[in-house]
Amino acid sequence: MSANNISIHLPDGAVREVPAGTTPLEIANSISPRLAAVSVVALLTPLKSVANETVVDGDESDEIESDAAMYASGDARAPRLVDLSTPMTEDTRLALLTERDPEALKVVRHSGAHVMATAVLELFPETKLGHGPATEQGFFYDFYREKAFTPDDLAAIEKKMAEVIARDDKFVREAESREEALAEFEREGEFMKTHFVTRFTHEGEKVSFYRNGSFVDFCRGPHVPSTGRVKAIKVMNLAGAYWLGDEKNPQLQRIYGTAFFSQKDMDAHFARLEEAARRDHRLLGKQLDLFSIQEVAGAGLIFWHPKGAMIRKIMEDWMREECLRRGYSLVFTPHVARVDLWKISGHEGYYSQNMFTPMKLDDADYRMKPMNCPFHILIYKNTPKSYRDLPVRLAELGNVYRYERSGTMHGLLRVRGFTQDDAHIFCTPGQIEDEVVACIDFTEAVLKTFGFTEFKVELSTWDQNDRAKYAGSDENWELATGSLKRALERTGIDYKTIPGEAAFYGPKIDVKLVDVLGRLWQLSTVQFDFTLPARFELEYVGEDGERHQPVMVHRALFGSVERFFGVLIEHYAGAFPLWLAPVQVGLVPISERHQDYARQVKAELEAAGLRVEIDDRNEKMNAKIRDFANQKIPYILVMGDKEAEAHAVSVRTRAKGDQGSVPVAEFIAKSLELVKNRSTEL
Repeated sequence: MSANNISIHLPDGAVREVPAGTTPLEIANSISPRLAAVSVVALLTPLKSVANETVVDGDESDEIESDAAMYASGDARAPRLVDLSTPMTEDTRLALLTERDPEALKVVRHSGAHVMATAVLELFPETKLGHGPATEQGFFYDFYREKAFTPDDLAAIEKKMAEVIARDDKFVREAESREEALAEFEREGEFMKTHFVTRFTHEGEKVSFYRNGSFVDFCRGPHVPSTGRVKAIKVMNLAGAYWLGDEKNPQLQRIYGTAFFSQKDMDAHFARLEEAARRDHRLLGKQLDLFSIQEVAGAGLIFWHPKGAMIRKIMEDWMREECLRRGYSLVFTPHVARVDLWKISGHEGYYSQNMFTPMKLDDADYRMKPMNCPFHILIYKNTPKSYRDLPVRLAELGNVYRYERSGTMHGLLRVRGFTQDDAHIFCTPGQIEDEVVACIDFTEAVLKTFGFTEFKVELSTWDQNDRAKYAGSDENWELATGSLKRALERTGIDYKTIPGEAAFYGPKIDVKLVDVLGRLWQLSTVQFDFTLPARFELEYVGEDGERHQPVMVHRALFGSVERFFGVLIEHYAGAFPLWLAPVQVGLVPISERHQDYARQVKAELEAAGLRVEIDDRNEKMNAKIRDFANQKIPYILVMGDKEAEAHAVSVRTRAKGDQGSVPVAEFIAKSLELVKNRSTEL
């Protein structure tokens, strides 16, 4: 091979020797002009890459690509998405992504954000630009403008965006020196762009820009080949957002939009949004009388009503029983502790911005606990431990409190006070992989039991270039990350690596369930921790008679009871399976003379362990049935003369309607079998 040639490895196993500087688009054209026409972006994986897993930028759990992913240089050894026009300069694996590939959708949405910014500047040239990341549902762009955008302005922006797309301007990557970029942004008063360049680039570097027509934006890309590839786009809504999330900074105007490769895909998206709105846990929580948030008590604090509390009890009872079955010990710990404890744990330094402010009492300053881990550590430390005692598994459904800004809270999904199904496992280094594998198995059991059949797994690692964010030595991080990787490989589960998203004390495995609408929810997590055992000087006596430091695993499988419950409500649209339903059976006596028989049936059902309500109001039968149906009760039993005479009930199921008359004993037996199996069917 010529010294000026490179090897391009294609997905079908073919290898092409091409001159250095060849672009993915040229490769596509050499394969097929049709392939070149449908390609959107390229995925390059350098053959020198040290990672075998798929690597992505950012953290999708927040649905926002991180600023670093948008502006900072990526890891040159990691797989990365690039423009079709990017010159390839080393041996690499090449995958050409089309509109059918999920990764391409994120790219077209980021390009849609640039289309929006182009339109805004053409209509309102005094506007200053923030940033425009892709999100799980579309994209947004932050703008600073003294005058507020109006609904008419948004309509004009959407119309102008269509013009920008029709122009089909190419997205062209350009570069200039960091010093020139900063000088230009400062001269134009672009304070946000100045911030991004200052933060995410270094002296002497070239700064990456993208041009479409006359519009130029600071951005690392990649983008679709031209604005015309953004075939369907829509402005969604307008919201406020403080610059850098600080109320002391200027308030920005955040315009949300979405983009797709076809109108058909967009129409399907909005149909899903309508279904999601129908399933909104906040609306269903009120309709079904499950929970509330009381303004007089404060934002982000959940009041569990009797029906919601019943579901919570079922969830927690299952979790506690499963913990005991899997070798955990249950504990209970306080809600507050002296600030000194949080200093030892490191939370006072690394996590204080997420904690409630200290309370000054007569003996010391106290803080509400944001996590249970230091409390479990103190229980471990209370008595000497031998290697024979390990692993020690401590589990708690413990209330924790975290400071969330007022504009970020969202029903049950983001709150200030919540119950974490927390557990901490103290073990020897040789036990760690088995314990992590067991945690993953436990996670799968949780998801399967509560009706989730699909999930995605991510391994969050540290950023060695941002040492200030993390505690512990390089050797500890290598040990921890390696242990989690090996545990995942033993399970055979596919996973993605997310660089820079580890906790300050160690790497973590996040499991995101997929609900009935295909949405990802970050709930379960398994985290390695070598830092807290060192901070608290934990010990055990080994086989050699010497003192050793244990390693520690944090794990939460519901994530929080509140968030998991919110996801359950939306997943089932409030129509919970029989075993979870707060009221399992609604009884409808046809007339007043059938009430005694209905009460007899109610007693039999309750004696069998079923949760029952009777509607003995002086109302018509159909009205009673309708009211129970609106409460999404799984079974409605109607009773008249024939049912009373035969000791039977006329069964209506939530999904299938009238099922005819069956003996009471038969109905009870079938219902108990469904509850025992935790079936999602009726």
